Amino acid sequence: MSTTETQEQTFTLDELLAGFKELHRLILWNDDFNTFDHVIHCMVKYLDYTDSQAERIAWKVHNEGKCAILEGSFTEVEVYRKILQQEGLTVSVE
Repeated sequence: MSTTETQEQTFTLDELLAGFKELHRLILWNDDFNTFDHVIHCMVKYLDYTDSQAERIAWKVHNEGKCAILEGSFTEVEVYRKILQQEGLTVSVE
């Protein structure tokens, strides 16, 4: 039987307010376990990209190692980071 640990992050009010003002980017990173089809599926399903846009993203990640896939407030970008991470994608916020 395996256990799943959930890591909880907390933020100060100043950090949260700063997150509303600054633009942050959600970065999708290349990894050795996600398929092109899965990346494309997630881009279309969660970020509303077209199939051809999502395919270009998958190729850019494959060739360059990473791609910015969303820009917005920290709060907005963080929501999508969590969703895509649950789908198994390697993502981070800059």
